[in-house]
Amino acid sequence: MNNEIIHSPSQTRIATANITKFKDFFANFLGRPLNDYAALHAASVAPESFEAFYAALADFTELICERVAPNGTATTEIDWRHYPKTGASFGEKGVRFFPDIRLNYAENWFAGMEKVTHDDVIVFRAEDQIQKKFTLREVKAGTGALIAELRKLGFQPGDRAAGMVANTPETLFAALATAASGGVWSSCSPDFGAEACADRFKQIEPKVFFACESYIYNGKTFSCIDKVREIIHALPSVTAVIFLPYAKELSSDVRLAEKELSYPAIVRNASELDKTELRFQRVGFNDPLFILYSSGTTGAPKCITHSVGGTLLQHLKEHQLHCDIRPNDTVFYYSTCGWMMWNWLIGAGASGARLALFDGSPFAPHPEYLFAYAAEEKFSFFGTSAKYLDALKKDSRAPGKNYDLSALRTLTSTGSPLAPESFDYVYSHIHPDVHLASISGGTDIVSCFVLGTPTLPVRRGEIQTAGLGMNVQIFNEDGKRVFDEKGELVCVTPFPCAPIRFWNDPNGEKYHNSYFARFKNIWAHGDFAEQSSITGGFMIYGRSDTVLNPGGVRIGTAEIYRQVEKLPEILESVCVGQEYQGDVRVLLFVKLREVAELNEELVKRIKTEIKNGASPRHVPAVILSVPDIPRTKSGKITETAVRDAICGREIKNTGALANPEALTYYQNLKIA
Repeated sequence: MNNEIIHSPSQTRIATANITKFKDFFANFLGRPLNDYAALHAASVAPESFEAFYAALADFTELICERVAPNGTATTEIDWRHYPKTGASFGEKGVRFFPDIRLNYAENWFAGMEKVTHDDVIVFRAEDQIQKKFTLREVKAGTGALIAELRKLGFQPGDRAAGMVANTPETLFAALATAASGGVWSSCSPDFGAEACADRFKQIEPKVFFACESYIYNGKTFSCIDKVREIIHALPSVTAVIFLPYAKELSSDVRLAEKELSYPAIVRNASELDKTELRFQRVGFNDPLFILYSSGTTGAPKCITHSVGGTLLQHLKEHQLHCDIRPNDTVFYYSTCGWMMWNWLIGAGASGARLALFDGSPFAPHPEYLFAYAAEEKFSFFGTSAKYLDALKKDSRAPGKNYDLSALRTLTSTGSPLAPESFDYVYSHIHPDVHLASISGGTDIVSCFVLGTPTLPVRRGEIQTAGLGMNVQIFNEDGKRVFDEKGELVCVTPFPCAPIRFWNDPNGEKYHNSYFARFKNIWAHGDFAEQSSITGGFMIYGRSDTVLNPGGVRIGTAEIYRQVEKLPEILESVCVGQEYQGDVRVLLFVKLREVAELNEELVKRIKTEIKNGASPRHVPAVILSVPDIPRTKSGKITETAVRDAICGREIKNTGALANPEALTYYQNLKIA
């Protein structure tokens, strides 16, 4: 691992950071000093103090909740310092933190938003075609009207609301209204196929369905009306459909059927009391809040169910401590409603952040438009994908020179490992003094295992640290902890954001097999990773189920991508293993720029780059040019689908892919 420091925080930044204040707060809570981040992290995961850590976190972040005594008496006066054991357990039965606490996600969200002093608390853009801004009063009115409508529909705590929705403010209102009512929210983006949506939602039997009537992508408007009705036909549990506007009002092509409702009409017809006095149904800390889905490229998507308290407390921790988000900061993350980063983004409201939402292509109307948005709205926090940063770098873009990004303090990247060269690019062409954090976790925990910390140095190509409360280690194949060696990323002690269960998994078998089958009572996340013994930082090399194994040597695909995509001719690549003559050979597929050609000279340069930058064992046996590379709806390259296509296996649920037509090439490929 490369331990080169590329950026160090100033002493002022360290002194004023939220995490520094929390370190002192937790030290006082424990009654002993915590001298640095390493000591703070160690105390947050130690068996004798990790429960105290979460109690201190709830106290520090001013979690709004009540404690219910065995006799049913509830109190909001909670002595966190003497809080009893949480009843946490690890393994196939999941984790149970704070079993006697009741709270409401939306109540905490609105309490955070009360700290925003901007005239508007939410800003929205659909590329450059639609702009909206909402005051807190307008957010309350929209959410309150939906809460009242859900009540009329007989929506009860524990009921599910599903949505095929765009990343608009009205979608956020729908999610908040669901949470305020004690319900469970689940969503996908409108570019999903009808079958892919139905495959997800029919498993959870939603009572109410929210849908956007249209959406914009790359300058074009797409209607969703016919697709919505096809989905609803497959969901007999749905008793009402609520269409959300994309522009100011619903388009004229919406023809309301018997159980279809219009959001604008709901708001117009709501009483002033409903719009101003929000009602919050408090539920158990471990009751369900969000249902997210696995990619579904290898079978029916798993319904990963996250708790109210676990999600909220984890996001408060990551936003305030690791991302240093403060009241009045403007927070942006490029995401769709089918990716867990949307759930993560909206959670920043509970920390008092003004939210910047965006829907559409990140390259429309031009590749730097998101930074134009950042400059105009003075983003404090900018979240994106490693692929987006790499695309800007290859296109020789310099947004830091073209836009005033002086308000930006933190830039995070996820979705795939951030290459060392992209670290250089951010500091030279975007912002010289930003806290750059590569973060990694996922849908399984609706948050991060490893991420950034604003008081630590940023090292080129390295994820700074494990999150507080996350006892992350690297295990070898024998289940022993290792440093400076590639292995399986695991978490060895409980954490509250672990899923409470999979929906439709009554015996917990799928849950157990997904996380705990490999190491008893230890969470195996499925990432192939390495931890430095010197810095404690991490590098992710890809998913462990797609690790290549030529000649018995384990190779992470990200190690190859990191070298290949340095070449300007290559837009992106995908690498898979193929059984061949009793061994595994590595196949590399590259998508080239239009003017490039995969000739002998370029093949030689690719192999040389991989050999010198990684090792001779990493050099692929076969390199081929392809017209496109299949990706999931959240933009992640799907190596599994490529591997199965080459091997002639059935590829299930292609509706989960953004470009399923790309698989045709691989399915018909004959490789000598």
